[in-house]
Amino acid sequence: MKNQLKNVLEVLALAEKLKYELRHSWLSNGRQESVAEHTWRMSLMVVLLEPYLDKEIDTARTLKMVIIHDLVEAEAGDIPAFEVTTAKAKELKQAKELKAIENLRERLGNGIGQHIYELWHEFEDKVTYEARVANALDKLEVQIQHNHADITTWLEVEQELAFLMGKHTAFDSCLTQFKELIEEYAVIKMENAGIDTAKVRERVSLKYTFEV
Repeated sequence: MKNQLKNVLEVLALAEKLKYELRHSWLSNGRQESVAEHTWRMSLMVVLLEPYLDKEIDTARTLKMVIIHDLVEAEAGDIPAFEVTTAKAKELKQAKELKAIENLRERLGNGIGQHIYELWHEFEDKVTYEARVANALDKLEVQIQHNHADITTWLEVEQELAFLMGKHTAFDSCLTQFKELIEEYAVIKMENAGIDTAKVRERVSLKYTFEV
């Protein structure tokens, strides 16, 4: 067992990188957010929202998916979704992440390594209810963090993303209502900063016709 535990310790050392791997999100105090911080609040969201979801979930499995979904970024790095704008960029990102999750499986072995490998793919495939919940929380947490950050940190594309959460939450009434609340806060924040949200919505309808 000691050899297996040594492998676990090595993965924990790798995971430490997520504490300083920075995302394109800022905190309310002006500091840039780490991947680990994003993952932590997603986990809290599972706990707090679980009683209100339309269906009963396997909470432990959902939490596991949330905790490991960005683990590959310890090796592959964090790339904001809005920067992956071409098919080639998407393929390169996927290839790096697939290599990273395969490396984790190999390092941890066929037991927990295979389990993490399957959970990561379950999250990516978005087929199970738990995976869809986890993916929705991933998008919602991002917008919550934007709402906390100074509006000067928002890129134009991030203004638009505030109106694109619905495609991730439509399968569940609780998540849909939660999305609406988060969107309302985003609208207030933008309008208080003098941003014409009607024009932002217009850009969204023109740019994301086939995605919304």
